[in-house]
Amino acid sequence: MWRELLLGLAAGLAVTWLALLVALLLVRPKGSLLTESLRLLPDLLRLLRDVAADSSQPRGVRVRLGLLLGYLAMPFDLVPDFLPVIGYADDVVVVVWTLRSVARSVGLDELRRHWRGSDDGFAALCRVAGLVPRP
Repeated sequence: MWRELLLGLAAGLAVTWLALLVALLLVRPKGSLLTESLRLLPDLLRLLRDVAADSSQPRGVRVRLGLLLGYLAMPFDLVPDFLPVIGYADDVVVVVWTLRSVARSVGLDELRRHWRGSDDGFAALCRVAGLVPRP
């Protein structure tokens, strides 16, 4: 039971990383894509954890983040992952949709307050979330 849960969480993190890699391919941040994506994942996970743990955030935001984690940890998907490219498409869509929804609900100032990463990483996050960062 615990082994399956841990494997599910590891798979969920791997899919999240792939989703961010696809999002970064679309928004083309400054610098190396591989380097930026490797730096962005831990920063994004810390951001989502901090936002979910912040009791001043709306309950709906915390619920969406919990549901996202549960969805990514599920051992099955709407579209099976063994199908090339399209197998991960449902995960990418769910991750990006949730990220945009949470970012718009929380707001740019709150995201910036919780962000621990680089300025370039925050700019990439804002582009993925459809927000316009202030200089």
